[in-house]
Amino acid sequence: MNMLTKPAVGRIKQSLCRWTSKMPLPGLCQRLRSMGFAGIDLLYPDEWSVANDNGLAVSMGYASRRDKFIQNGFNDRANHAMLLEELETAIPLAKRAGVKNLIAMFGNRNPAIDEGRTIDNCVAGLSKIAPLAAENGVTICVELLNSKVDHPGYQGDHTAFGTAVMKGIGSPNIKLLYDIYHMQIMEGDVIRTIRDNIQWIGHFHTGGVPGRHEINATQG
Repeated sequence: MNMLTKPAVGRIKQSLCRWTSKMPLPGLCQRLRSMGFAGIDLLYPDEWSVANDNGLAVSMGYASRRDKFIQNGFNDRANHAMLLEELETAIPLAKRAGVKNLIAMFGNRNPAIDEGRTIDNCVAGLSKIAPLAAENGVTICVELLNSKVDHPGYQGDHTAFGTAVMKGIGSPNIKLLYDIYHMQIMEGDVIRTIRDNIQWIGHFHTGGVPGRHEINATQG
């Protein structure tokens, strides 16, 4: 969720992505809690305790602070050693902090690697971390992003690519982070797609198109 509006009361637990606000983190957490939010997404390990101390869950955490986090993903085996080391370090920390989800990326396309191989690469790399994630009760959520507007060159830009990877892994601790904003841009028909693939989805981000604002009458 991308805007500081009061969430509706119901079965859906709503959180805010940290990057959408420039408020200092402690004050932001206090404000979110007062508005009824359950958590905050996309905090680094050194920020997790701030959210917890202010009564919010960390609903999605980063494994590390790193440049080119989106671009360098599991689609290229050259990245696997770095990515696995990050997750192997972060997963036990996440368990101790009560962080249930860690974000990962498919990465940008490498022209030298065809798409079939990139799926195999993602399956191979993520399968290696699945047992540790399961042991610690953590889910690795790999995000689907649009390559049309915001992230040119990103490989995981269609649900079919993501689900092919998830089916190849077959672990309940490796799931998709399905971002409605990104997939509306790339595919549309998001409700049907979610229903057809819900077993592979572990977390949602929301945002309307165009503008990435709240989903309402002005946003598709």
